[in-house]
Formats: sequence, structure tokens, C-alpha cells
Amino acid sequence: MTPRVSKQRLIALLPRLAGRRIAVAGDYVLDRFVFGHPKRVSREAPVLILRFWKEESLPGGAGNTAANIRSLGGVPLPVGATGDDPEGRALREILQKRGIDTSGLAVVPSYATPTKTRILGGGPHSIKQQIVRYDREDPLPGGGDWRSLFDQRLAAAAAGADAAVLSDYGYGAVSPASVSVLRPALSPGAPILLDSRHRMTDYAGVDAATPNEEELEEAAGSPLGDSAEKLSAAGAAVQTLLRCRSLLVTRGSRGMALFDGDGPPTLIPVHGTDQVADVTGAGDTVLATFALGLAAGASPLEAALLANFAGGIVVTKMGTAVVTPDELADAVASDRVLLA
Repeated sequence: MTPRVSKQRLIALLPRLAGRRIAVAGDYVLDRFVFGHPKRVSREAPVLILRFWKEESLPGGAGNTAANIRSLGGVPLPVGATGDDPEGRALREILQKRGIDTSGLAVVPSYATPTKTRILGGGPHSIKQQIVRYDREDPLPGGGDWRSLFDQRLAAAAAGADAAVLSDYGYGAVSPASVSVLRPALSPGAPILLDSRHRMTDYAGVDAATPNEEELEEAAGSPLGDSAEKLSAAGAAVQTLLRCRSLLVTRGSRGMALFDGDGPPTLIPVHGTDQVADVTGAGDTVLATFALGLAAGASPLEAALLANFAGGIVVTKMGTAVVTPDELADAVASDRVLLA
């Protein structure tokens, strides 16, 4: 089953993304990129020596979702935690410079802000390739003053939101209990969307989820391979466990599969070329765009198509990147494959 949505309809939806308020609750991460140019092989060990070129720090995890919402004209309402450390201060400053209010981010002194450092190398005029990544990660403390403060801020953000996002990277900011905090605070009809790395099926009661194919396999308990039947069965099973209307499965070069209500999934071919520069944070971009689309009144299929275009754009960029309204509009206007 393939989508048939008019180009004019998607173009008409784009201005409606602006100003939509999205509560973004979850694990806020600092993504650090260190770039270098190859110098020689070390005499000390069989490793490449890079001559330092530059370093960049960008918002990752829920921070990347918030950054993409902001870039597309929405208003992210972050709720999460950082440590009282240089990485936490850097992350908050980066978000603030992008016009994102960070007052909903609690500072937890005993917590080390999750930081993912990627080392990339390549010639001065070539695409830099990721050589190694190292993560500094510790879970948030299970209790304490920060937790009650978090729930208060979560309810407050939801009260003024058109939708809410739960971004669970496993560091402990959000849990299945967050759904019960969000639901009564949100306006009737405002959706809750989920992206959870390893416990998606625990979040019963959300309205939509955006797993990748590997996460769907983990939830289903078996590999999918190239089987359309296994994909359909796994998606339907997860929908039942979550009691959600929509499940948008990202499938890399095979595009997306949208489960919406009953019946087989809608298969959405990948947007763009196979010239992928970097997939870092692409799932966050998909989540942000899907949430904005639903908040703007798009159908799940329309929102999924917008998310597919956004994902196809962001993987052509290096690092944890964002999509702009002009880029999204150009992608929709120039499409010759996906739209009627």
C-alpha cells in the first residue's frame, strides 16, 4: 500500500507548523564532534593520528528534537534535567541561543550530563568520517527533589501545549508514569508521541510512537528480515500493547511504514538520494516533524510524509542537524515520487 496525498495539501500544511507548542520531555544530551585531518599512523600503536581542526557541540537526544521543532517554527517546551557541570551549562546555553526556553530543565548536582563525543577524520576538502565515539553516561537518581519538580514542570508545559513528546534514551528523565502526568494536563485531543530506545511497549496510552526497525524487532521479540508479513504482524502487536492509533516505523533506505488504525501498514518510500552523509539524530528530526504535523491538524499519513521529507533532508547534513521550513517546502514542491 502506497500513500496518495496531494502536494497542494502538504504545502498548505507547512505554514500551520509555525507557533505550535510542543512539550518535549526526556533525556537531554550534549553531542560533541571533534574533527581532524589525517596526519600519519602513530608509532605508538596502529592508529591514525589526526591534526585537530575544530570542535562543535550540539543538542542531542530530546535536545535535538526540541531544536528541530524550533527550526521548523514551532515552540518547544523542554522538560528534563542536566547536571551542574560544564556540559550541562553548555547544553543549556546552546538551546538558549536558538531561542529555546530552558527553564523547564532541572539542574541535578549529582548528575553528569550525558555527553556523546564523536571523533571524525578526513581530508580538508572531503566528507569527514566518524572514527570512534565515546559516551559519558550515568542514569539520573531515582528519587529526590528533582523528580517532584520534574513532574510539576511536565504538567505545566503540557497545559499550554498542542502536543507532547516523550524522548526516552534510557537515562531516567521520563518513564511510563510520565504518560499519566501528561494526559490530564493536555487539552483534549492533543497527542502524546513516544520515542523510546529499549522499553517502548511499557508506555501504554500514548497516541503515537516512532520506533526504528531495530526497536520494533526488539519489542516484537524476533527479527523481521525482509518479510512484509512479519513487519505487519510486529507493528500491529506493538500498536495493541501501546493502545495507540499510530506507529511510524523508520526503516533506513527502505523508507517508513505507517500503522494507522487497523489494516496493513502504509509503506512510504525513502525521500532523497542514497548519498547519506550522517544519520546522527535523524530519528529526532522525524519525531519533531511528525509531532508538529499532528499538532497542526495533519492526518497521521500527512504528518508521516512531512517527517519522511524532513528525515531525507537531515541525513544529507553532517552532525546532529536540523531542517528549516524552506528546505521542507522545497522538498515537497520538487517531489516527483511520493505525492499526487
